[in-house]
Amino acid sequence: MTVASIPTSSRKRLGTLTIGQAPRADITPILAAALPEGVDCLHLGVLDGLSREDIAARYAPRAGEPVLVTRLLDGGSVTLDKAAVRRDLDGKLAELQASGCQVVLILCTGEFHGLNLDPAWLVEPDRIVPPAAAALAGDRQVGIMVPLPQQAASEAGKFAALARPPICAAASPYADGLRELERAAAELRERGAQVLLLDCMGYTEEHRRAAARASGLPVILSNALIAKLTAELLA
Repeated sequence: MTVASIPTSSRKRLGTLTIGQAPRADITPILAAALPEGVDCLHLGVLDGLSREDIAARYAPRAGEPVLVTRLLDGGSVTLDKAAVRRDLDGKLAELQASGCQVVLILCTGEFHGLNLDPAWLVEPDRIVPPAAAALAGDRQVGIMVPLPQQAASEAGKFAALARPPICAAASPYADGLRELERAAAELRERGAQVLLLDCMGYTEEHRRAAARASGLPVILSNALIAKLTAELLA
């Protein structure tokens, strides 16, 4: 594939790619708070322009296969076949690069393999959040919150750097209310967690506060961590 050159510009441009539909009203405020002034943003989504019928036809989950959950423009959520999402990521990433984005951020903490951009700088949360959480936690027991129960198994491999195998609980930032998240956070504390990680870009500061309130533990918010690190590349 021929790599598109990035147009020369005095302004920095960040591209974001969600596996759902863009822009992500839940994530963009967190990004905006972290980014330096003068950064242009271009937001794309794998599901942009698709109806629920289109999404079901192209990305329907398959029995026993890994899945991802994401947000649509109407605020609703949808569960997707992970392999089908991976199939369409490269084209969207190339589109962001061709549009002049010097840095491209994937708005998903799911583990993807073989992604690459050149010369744009690709930021992949699945490569950053697990080792950062491991370094912060040290020998402490990490409790991980995921949107869907089956993701506790399908995404477990990326947390091999943790000193102890993580313990997991599920509460969707899209479909479940704060009460369910609080219940899951308290459960993780009861099972021995000493620090919590909200492992989905859809969790917000409201979710972080609810989890901390219910558990009494430090809570790492994945998208806040990624936003701050991405901002360093654009400063």
